[in-house]
Amino acid sequence: MAATGEGANHFAIGTPVLVYGPWGCGLCRYCSEGRENYCTHPSGVRPPGIAVDGALAEFLLVDSERHLVPLGTLDPVQAVALTDAGLTSYSAVKRSAPRLGAGSVAVVIGAGGLGHLAIQIIRALGAATVIAVDITEDKLQLARAVGADHAIIGGTDAQEAIADLTCGRGATAVFDFVGSQETVGLAGAVAATYADIVILGVGHGTLPVGYRRLPFEASVRNTFWGSRSELWEVVDLAHSGRLDVEVEIHSLEEASRAYKRLSRGEVLGRAVIVP
Repeated sequence: MAATGEGANHFAIGTPVLVYGPWGCGLCRYCSEGRENYCTHPSGVRPPGIAVDGALAEFLLVDSERHLVPLGTLDPVQAVALTDAGLTSYSAVKRSAPRLGAGSVAVVIGAGGLGHLAIQIIRALGAATVIAVDITEDKLQLARAVGADHAIIGGTDAQEAIADLTCGRGATAVFDFVGSQETVGLAGAVAATYADIVILGVGHGTLPVGYRRLPFEASVRNTFWGSRSELWEVVDLAHSGRLDVEVEIHSLEEASRAYKRLSRGEVLGRAVIVP
């Protein structure tokens, strides 16, 4: 923190903090539970850098102290992605964690900025066998490095490969960080009975749900970011040493280049802009 305004005195100036991103109204039912990512106010969620000016700047004006989480001894450059990629992945995996015990299988589709963190979170919260799917070998190498048991190339043979790895039983949980029509189709095809299918990617794919369209008792959900309390948990997990973000550092002047590389799928892990 560089400065404080009137009524903001909880954190001392100079305290290293992370900023919770999905700012809500603070007063509706979900906001009162800390789930500002699902704020019901008509103006909706107002993330800094998207709906509010800032984020890619030397300073960011934060609207409320409730949106700050102490960083502690974590490296701010490496930890900044915990607020989005880390929180989104953690919130999705946490709800499926009771299912991910010994003998279970979790499939992570897309081993990029969010997926490589999801693999680590699955490892930290459960005992599932983790299968990573991606279309590029460098991201599959990253998936293996952060704890995936198996890493397979996406495409026409992916469904058969997952069936072989699960002995035909299918996946207990599937986390799709791409969300294209191809990947949501794969998610539904490899899901087991009682599976959790979580679609996090914004690729506009749709998954039919109905009688015999999916395995019986399979659940499909989409998620958006995570709650304030979950960000505290993500930071605690990082402090424990079980969550490590792969980062690619760029200066503010290189931001447009970083976005272009991101759009081409060339960023390994998470791109971080350092003013």
